[in-house]
Amino acid sequence: MIKTLTNDLEKLASSAKERGRPFRVLIVDDEEWVRDVFKDFCGLTRAFEIDMASSGAEAIALVEENTYDLITVDLIMPEMSGLDALQEIKKRSPRVPVMIITGNATDRLVIQAGVQGASRVMYKPILLEEFISEITAILV
Repeated sequence: MIKTLTNDLEKLASSAKERGRPFRVLIVDDEEWVRDVFKDFCGLTRAFEIDMASSGAEAIALVEENTYDLITVDLIMPEMSGLDALQEIKKRSPRVPVMIITGNATDRLVIQAGVQGASRVMYKPILLEEFISEITAILV
Protein backbone atom coordinates (compact mmCIF):
# COMPACT_ATOMS: atom_id res chain seq x y z
CA MET A 1 0.00 0.00 0.00
CA ILE A 2 2.73 2.50 0.94
CA LYS A 3 4.62 1.76 -2.26
CA THR A 4 1.48 2.27 -4.36
CA LEU A 5 0.76 5.55 -2.57
CA THR A 6 4.33 6.74 -3.12
CA ASN A 7 4.15 5.79 -6.81
CA ASP A 8 0.84 7.63 -7.25
CA LEU A 9 2.16 10.75 -5.53
CA GLU A 10 5.26 10.67 -7.74
CA LYS A 11 3.09 10.29 -10.87
CA LEU A 12 0.96 13.26 -9.85
CA ALA A 13 3.98 15.43 -9.07
CA SER A 14 5.67 14.49 -12.33
CA SER A 15 2.54 15.13 -14.36
CA ALA A 16 1.97 18.51 -12.71
CA LYS A 17 5.61 19.45 -13.41
CA GLU A 18 5.29 18.40 -17.07
CA ARG A 19 2.18 20.52 -17.56
CA GLY A 20 3.88 23.47 -15.88
CA ARG A 21 1.28 24.00 -13.17
CA PRO A 22 -0.45 22.12 -10.37
CA PHE A 23 -3.78 20.40 -10.87
CA ARG A 24 -6.62 22.63 -9.73
CA VAL A 25 -9.05 20.71 -7.52
CA LEU A 26 -12.33 21.83 -5.96
CA ILE A 27 -13.48 19.92 -2.87
CA VAL A 28 -17.20 20.27 -2.12
CA ASP A 29 -18.61 18.95 1.16
CA ASP A 30 -20.92 20.46 3.76
CA GLU A 31 -18.73 19.12 6.57
CA GLU A 32 -15.60 21.20 7.18
CA TRP A 33 -13.61 18.31 8.66
CA VAL A 34 -14.19 16.23 5.50
CA ARG A 35 -12.97 19.09 3.30
CA ASP A 36 -9.92 19.47 5.53
CA VAL A 37 -9.08 15.75 5.40
CA PHE A 38 -9.25 15.67 1.59
CA LYS A 39 -7.19 18.87 1.42
CA ASP A 40 -4.59 17.26 3.72
CA PHE A 41 -4.55 14.16 1.49
CA CYS A 42 -3.83 16.38 -1.53
CA GLY A 43 -1.23 18.29 0.48
CA LEU A 44 1.10 15.29 0.45
CA THR A 45 2.38 16.56 -2.89
CA ARG A 46 2.77 19.95 -4.48
CA ALA A 47 0.82 18.68 -7.47
CA PHE A 48 -2.42 20.36 -6.34
CA GLU A 49 -3.95 23.77 -5.88
CA ILE A 50 -7.06 23.33 -3.75
CA ASP A 51 -10.27 25.33 -3.47
CA MET A 52 -13.05 24.31 -1.12
CA ALA A 53 -16.79 24.88 -1.04
CA SER A 54 -19.26 24.08 1.72
CA SER A 55 -22.34 23.91 -0.53
CA GLY A 56 -23.44 23.20 -4.05
CA ALA A 57 -24.27 26.87 -4.63
CA GLU A 58 -20.80 27.93 -3.52
CA ALA A 59 -19.25 25.28 -5.78
CA ILE A 60 -21.24 26.50 -8.79
CA ALA A 61 -20.10 30.08 -8.17
CA LEU A 62 -16.47 28.90 -8.04
CA VAL A 63 -16.88 26.87 -11.25
CA GLU A 64 -18.24 29.98 -12.97
CA GLU A 65 -15.09 31.90 -11.98
CA ASN A 66 -12.39 29.21 -12.29
CA THR A 67 -11.24 26.26 -14.35
CA TYR A 68 -10.76 22.98 -12.49
CA ASP A 69 -9.03 19.75 -13.39
CA LEU A 70 -11.11 17.75 -10.90
CA ILE A 71 -14.06 18.36 -8.59
CA THR A 72 -15.10 16.16 -5.67
CA VAL A 73 -18.72 16.53 -4.55
CA ASP A 74 -20.49 15.09 -1.52
CA LEU A 75 -23.72 13.48 -2.69
CA ILE A 76 -25.84 14.24 0.36
CA MET A 77 -25.80 17.94 1.34
CA PRO A 78 -28.46 20.28 2.70
CA GLU A 79 -30.05 22.97 0.51
CA MET A 80 -28.66 21.61 -2.78
CA SER A 81 -27.93 17.93 -3.27
CA GLY A 82 -24.72 16.72 -4.81
CA LEU A 83 -26.75 15.52 -7.81
CA ASP A 84 -28.15 19.00 -8.38
CA ALA A 85 -24.68 20.49 -7.97
CA LEU A 86 -23.26 17.91 -10.41
CA GLN A 87 -25.89 18.79 -12.99
CA GLU A 88 -25.17 22.53 -12.71
CA ILE A 89 -21.40 22.02 -12.73
CA LYS A 90 -21.64 19.91 -15.91
CA LYS A 91 -23.72 22.65 -17.59
CA ARG A 92 -20.95 25.15 -16.92
CA SER A 93 -17.92 22.90 -17.35
CA PRO A 94 -18.95 19.73 -19.21
CA ARG A 95 -15.48 18.22 -19.50
CA VAL A 96 -14.35 18.51 -15.89
CA PRO A 97 -14.20 15.14 -14.13
CA VAL A 98 -16.42 15.05 -11.06
CA MET A 99 -15.87 12.45 -8.36
CA ILE A 100 -18.89 11.84 -6.14
CA ILE A 101 -18.19 11.13 -2.49
CA THR A 102 -20.92 9.58 -0.36
CA GLY A 103 -21.46 7.93 2.96
CA ASN A 104 -25.05 6.81 2.65
CA ALA A 105 -26.43 7.00 -0.87
CA THR A 106 -28.90 4.57 -2.35
CA ASP A 107 -28.05 2.55 -5.45
CA ARG A 108 -30.54 4.70 -7.37
CA LEU A 109 -28.69 7.92 -6.43
CA VAL A 110 -25.33 6.42 -7.39
CA ILE A 111 -26.69 5.31 -10.79
CA GLN A 112 -28.22 8.73 -11.30
CA ALA A 113 -24.85 10.36 -10.54
CA GLY A 114 -23.24 8.22 -13.25
CA VAL A 115 -25.95 9.12 -15.74
CA GLN A 116 -25.41 12.81 -14.98
CA GLY A 117 -21.70 12.54 -15.73
CA ALA A 118 -19.85 11.61 -12.54
CA SER A 119 -16.45 10.09 -13.33
CA ARG A 120 -16.24 8.03 -10.14
CA VAL A 121 -18.18 7.32 -6.97
CA MET A 122 -16.32 6.74 -3.70
CA TYR A 123 -17.85 5.64 -0.41
CA LYS A 124 -16.94 7.15 2.97
CA PRO A 125 -14.90 6.46 4.94
CA ILE A 126 -12.21 6.92 2.31
CA LEU A 127 -8.66 5.87 3.03
CA LEU A 128 -5.74 8.01 1.91
CA GLU A 129 -4.43 5.39 -0.52
CA GLU A 130 -7.85 4.97 -2.17
CA PHE A 131 -8.37 8.71 -2.54
CA ILE A 132 -4.96 9.33 -4.11
CA SER A 133 -5.30 6.25 -6.33
CA GLU A 134 -8.66 7.46 -7.71
CA ILE A 135 -7.37 11.00 -8.29
CA THR A 136 -4.30 9.60 -10.06
CA ALA A 137 -6.47 7.41 -12.30
CA ILE A 138 -8.55 10.43 -13.28
CA LEU A 139 -5.78 13.00 -13.77
CA VAL A 140 -2.73 11.09 -15.02
